[in-house]
Formats: sequence, C-alpha cells, structure tokens
Amino acid sequence: MATLSPTQLLPLSPPIHTSNSRHAHLSFQSLNPNPRIFSFNSFVSNFSPLPAVLSSSPTSTESDSDNDDVTLRRICEPHVPDHILCRMEELGYVAPTPVQRQALPTLFSGRDCILHAQTGSGKTLTYLLLIFAVVKTQRSAVQALIVVPTRELGMQVTRVARMLAAKPKEGELEQKGCTVMALLDGGMLTRHKSWLKAEPPTIVVATIGSLCQMLEKRIIKLESMRVLVIDEVDFMFGSKQVSSLRKLLTSYSSINSRQTVFASASIPQHRRFLHDCIQQKWTKNDAIHIHVNPVQPMPSCLHHRFVISGKNRRHETLLSLLQSDALQSGIIFVGEQSEKSKKAGNAPPTTLLVDFLKASYQGCSDILLLEEDMNFNSRAASLSELRQGSSYLLVSTDIAARGVDLPDTTHIYNFDLPRTAVDYLHRAGRTGRKPFSGKKCTVTNIIMSEERFVLQKYENELMFNCEELIV
Repeated sequence: MATLSPTQLLPLSPPIHTSNSRHAHLSFQSLNPNPRIFSFNSFVSNFSPLPAVLSSSPTSTESDSDNDDVTLRRICEPHVPDHILCRMEELGYVAPTPVQRQALPTLFSGRDCILHAQTGSGKTLTYLLLIFAVVKTQRSAVQALIVVPTRELGMQVTRVARMLAAKPKEGELEQKGCTVMALLDGGMLTRHKSWLKAEPPTIVVATIGSLCQMLEKRIIKLESMRVLVIDEVDFMFGSKQVSSLRKLLTSYSSINSRQTVFASASIPQHRRFLHDCIQQKWTKNDAIHIHVNPVQPMPSCLHHRFVISGKNRRHETLLSLLQSDALQSGIIFVGEQSEKSKKAGNAPPTTLLVDFLKASYQGCSDILLLEEDMNFNSRAASLSELRQGSSYLLVSTDIAARGVDLPDTTHIYNFDLPRTAVDYLHRAGRTGRKPFSGKKCTVTNIIMSEERFVLQKYENELMFNCEELIV
C-alpha cells in the first residue's frame, strides 16, 4: 500500500453487471460471464467487531457540494507546514482521495491507524503528510521510520518523500530542510553509517533487514521516533522476518511516545488484526481501522479476462494477445523459478520469456526484466528506464506487485497465475492508477484448463467477473 502514488483516482462506484455480452478489443470470440454469487468471507474473520473500526461504503461521485469543495490543503492546513503544502500542489496533489479524506483528520488527531484501501488510492501520501505534520526539522534525530517490504517500494517512497521535502525557497523563514535516508539492502550501508553518526536524518525509509543491521550495531537510534509506518503490513507479517518486525514494534520505542500507522490494500482478517495490534501493544488502545470501499477490493475500471492455453503454447498465446492489444505499456507477471529447476541448471522462466519477446515482439520500444535475483543496481536501473519512457513492457516476478507505481501501465498479463487472491489483487493494482484517464485497463490471465477453478476462486473472493477469450 502502500502504495505509493503521485496519482489519484476518481471516486469509485460499485461495479454494474449486465446480462449483455462484453466484447474485448481482440480478434477472439467473447463469451458471456456466468452469473455468480460472490462471497467475501475469506477476507473477514468471525472475530466479534471492535468499536474502533471505521468502514466506509463506496464513495459516490454525487457528493454534496461541501465535500466537492474540500481540498488536500484545506484538510492539512492547520497541521502541515505551508512550504510542504505548496510543494504538494506543485506535484499535482490537490483533490483528496477517499482514504485521504477519511484518514487525515484522524491521523492529525494523534490516533494510531490501520489504513486499508485499494491499490493506488493514495495511502502513501496520507502517511507522508502525517509525518511532515509531526516532525520538527530543527531537531537532529530520526523522528519518522517507514518500513517497507522491498527495495523497489522503498525507492519509490523515498523519491516522493524527498520531492515533498524540498527545501523552502530563499527569503522564507530560516528553516532547516527535512532529510530523508533510504536503507534498502544496497551496497551503500557503509556510507549511511557515516551519515547517521554525523547528523541523523529526519525520516528513514528502510527494509527490515537493513534496519536490523543498523539497530544491532547501535548505529541508528529510535528513541526520538514520533511516527512509525509499516507499509504493506500483511506481506510483512507473512514474511520470514516477522520476528524482527514484532521486536521493532515493541522494543525500540514506546507506543505512548510514537504514532503507529499500518497500511495495505489487503488485510484479510482485519478485525482480528486490529485486536492483535491492541493486545500485543503494537498500537495504542484507541487505534482505529479505516477501511475504504470494503465491498469492492479492486478499482471498478479494470476489465478481467482469461485465455485457456496448452502448457507448450503459452509463449505464442501471449504474443498473440500483445499483438492484438497493441498496448503502449504493460507488465507480465511470471512465477518464481522452482528449486528443482534451479538445481537442474535451467534458465529462469523470466529470462526465457524476455528472450522470446525480444526476438518475436516489436510492439514496445523497451522490454525490461525485474526479479529478485537481480542485483540492486540492475533493479534500480530497470525501474529508472521504465519511468523515463511511456512505452514499455516489463517482465517481472511478484517483486513488482507490491507498491510499485507505474501510472502509464494499462495492461497486466498473468503469464502464471498468482498463488493467492491477495497476490492477484496486488498484481491487478499495478494498472488503473492514472488519474482522470479514459484509458481502458485490462488484466489478462493465461491459464491451463485445470487452473480455471483457481481463477474462479479468486473471482469469488475479490468479487469480479472474468471474461473468457477463445482463440
């Protein structure tokens, strides 16, 4: 979630299903989706509701005139420094998204929050505005810590934080700039040690591994931390480093002296999670869960479809789809290579697919690769190239599924089905992120016939219809 996004979406309306056939812009025969009864039980636990839960119904575009007039500046003005607000507006953040409209007043009141909203809904800007409202730049200490699951998301959060924190113009009141440090498992930790000793930054964005290194060596101190953010919290608690995360939440600062924010588009047992946060003393007792659009987990602008393909013809099927779609920008998600395949010395499926596309597909100027096994500099270079051009095709593992914001992406292809419905939600959320755009955004699944029941399960859990395309 966090996703980070310098983009903002129009208020979302519930999906409208009709009995009419839907025709894709492809030279394929389109079938009507079967009527379905959807269940969201897997996303809600049976734990009894807690009073500190705020859920909102889907936001209507026909809001009253008072709400239409509300701007981000108006919400933030009493709390966030004016030079931050000016910079925010220069970057295009003017109208608040639903999560910003609902969460910011609560955050400014000092309460701990769980921000639970769709991908691309503006959660990252929400917690960054809180941080800029709370920190005191005259004080030389780490006052805000943002923990992220991947380097890519960390780079993105750091970039937006630094853009917002640009120094005030000359002639204004003498004011020290807000410094932002990224601790992201790269090869720069030695340089960061010197920086931390010389003058601690105001804000630190870190992966849990790099942060723990610094904490264990007592190079970074968190006693002055006023805001702690855990982004993509459901992923973090499901990772191998969950014990380090729990220690961070309970050992290095007091919940009474800091404000804690959890953010994600997917918190499956959110009522139970809120209960655990309070019971485990990760948050204060009055922590609140803000759930925006609880009945519609994904943006309604996405069109979902699937193609059934034989195992040995998936490359050709993907190529036909790419040629028919004539897309400008897209992401192809490929599953991780199995340990058995690695031991056999086989090339990764991502590499095989990139080589095939470079030899066969002429639609995009750039065909790039992003996967876990790439070194830090190669991964950073891939993301930098993507942001510099509006025409690209990215082949990636799930490393790109969490938080990475590429607003020009209009097409997602699941070359391999994701392992869970939550993974599907985050992959699909890489598109539909450009504000006020009329572009059609599509999520396409290439599956074998025996995988159809898995996709149907995801449809039930995430409440969407998936159209079949027949070659």
